[in-house]
Amino acid sequence: MSKAATGKGANEKSALMRKIDDYKQLVKFTLSFTVVFSSVICYMLAPNVVEYDWKSIVLLFIGGMLVTGSANAINQITEKDTDAVMKRTGNRPVAAGRMSVNEAGAFAFAAAIIGSLILGLYFNWYAAGLSLLSLFIYSFVYTPLKKINSVAVLIGGIPGAFPCLIGWAAAYDGDTFNWTGGWILFAIQFIWQFPHFWAIAWVAHTDYTKAGFKLLPSQTGPTKFTALQTIIWSLLMIPVGMLPYFVKMSGWVSFWILVTANAVMVIQCVRLYMNMDVKSARRVMFSSYIYLPIVLLALLADKIGQ
Repeated sequence: MSKAATGKGANEKSALMRKIDDYKQLVKFTLSFTVVFSSVICYMLAPNVVEYDWKSIVLLFIGGMLVTGSANAINQITEKDTDAVMKRTGNRPVAAGRMSVNEAGAFAFAAAIIGSLILGLYFNWYAAGLSLLSLFIYSFVYTPLKKINSVAVLIGGIPGAFPCLIGWAAAYDGDTFNWTGGWILFAIQFIWQFPHFWAIAWVAHTDYTKAGFKLLPSQTGPTKFTALQTIIWSLLMIPVGMLPYFVKMSGWVSFWILVTANAVMVIQCVRLYMNMDVKSARRVMFSSYIYLPIVLLALLADKIGQ
């Protein structure tokens, strides 16, 4: 094989890898994986899921990744101009001009259709409907609202917690199905998002302000009021985190794991209030990243049925 042919093959491979990397950025792969992780764990927590069917788990993961990836692609199309002026998002494929709006839009449309069909045909149309509702609220309500008012965080918390309910709904098998656990898991993830997201907004405040986003509860940026809000919401996580035990979703081991995890979140938020600095905000942020998988896996490991 000639050097020219070898070089051409290497360039084609390099171009393919760059395109794959662009699509990973378009769907926000790590974020999407975290979202779908919640959905899959909540599916496995449903009382009628006794034996884990790996085919179902893989299909739920694929369907969830497609719909979530579609929502993230729409987000990047809508925010391509604001992404371009922020350091943390300026290299995203649409913002940087490596991918056209038409290409990203075609992917978003196809991914939403295929993902929702997987959820609807293999599981049920409750799961599919909730996934599309989540996509709509995130893409067409929360995303434009971010530049108008910080109430966007409250609205965004709904699709942010929907994965728990979608996973629970995927296990639906008839009129006797108990939805209580699904709503409790939804509440846990919904409340968790406030200290989590406000910590991110605190750390990235300069970038967000440059883009015109209004995401902190105080109009003047990171303040004592913002830190106090993180404490209030982290305190609310404590009683909500006890509910799985009291509805007999899980046992006492996970009960104390959740209490401990919630206490750690409160302590970190109090430190933010006392120190009022980016370092403390990062502690809240990283604690929240660790919190969710610990809580969900603890509930699954200690599942006792309903």
